[in-house]
Amino acid sequence: MTQFSVISSRQEMCIEITERVSRIVRDSGVSEGMCLVSCPHTTAGLFANENADPDVIDDVLKALDDMVPRQGPWRHGEGNSPAHVKAILTGAALTVPISDGCVQLGRWQGLFLAEFDGPRKRVVSVQILS
Repeated sequence: MTQFSVISSRQEMCIEITERVSRIVRDSGVSEGMCLVSCPHTTAGLFANENADPDVIDDVLKALDDMVPRQGPWRHGEGNSPAHVKAILTGAALTVPISDGCVQLGRWQGLFLAEFDGPRKRVVSVQILS
């Protein structure tokens, strides 16, 4: 398993990690298999979506804010309950196929770490399965 750090600079943001994951896959020498990308944090998540138009990511963050407002009858005392819920909605892991030694993503797809309780340093783990 390979790990790398991602540092966020705002409370909520999405950071593209496609190239870092792709490099790990290429360096693994695995031609055909699966790539498991995981994030062991309860206030950050992972997702795949469009990486060509940055407005898409802004729309995703806005939609999550609409679904999970900061103000609410939250019982968790740390003040980051919305971050926990958003992390559940995005998920903690992605599985991406590997073919011809490359991650197989759609033409416009990218992989993102979604930070919901930053700024922080996060860890992303990549496990290659051949």
